[in-house]
Amino acid sequence: MLTKEEITEIEAEAQHYPKREAVSIDALKIVQRRRGWVSDESLRDIAAHLGMSPTDLDSVATSYNLIFRRPVGRHVIMVCDSVSCWIMGHDRICKHLNERLGIEFGETTPDERFTLLPIVCLGCCDHAPAMMVDADLHSDLDPQTIDTQLEKYQ
Repeated sequence: MLTKEEITEIEAEAQHYPKREAVSIDALKIVQRRRGWVSDESLRDIAAHLGMSPTDLDSVATSYNLIFRRPVGRHVIMVCDSVSCWIMGHDRICKHLNERLGIEFGETTPDERFTLLPIVCLGCCDHAPAMMVDADLHSDLDPQTIDTQLEKYQ
């Protein structure tokens, strides 16, 4: 069941769109921000509130790579896998993250601190390789800068 606060936020966003379905990504982001991810139950509740089918809303959720449809860690690390990042050391960065965190892409650390995911492009090709932790962009990466940056996220 959506909370009163979630409904209020969704309705505030819906005022900016001509059709209720158009607020679907915003509604998913609102619920995810409050709950950490969008469960099947949450998706059904959002769909009902917006007058959409759960299948249609799930299509939106699964096509947008920043909506998490299963639980994630407190911090989500997205590693850019664009051509520029590949050329500038993507493999070395991934190997270091895998070893340091003890997880592969799509997994969460046992302490639920980090989830590691690939992302198509972070848009900073001139400072590759790059990763984003939550909303923080980190570029010109090497193993030492990664270690320093990850210490900031508890």
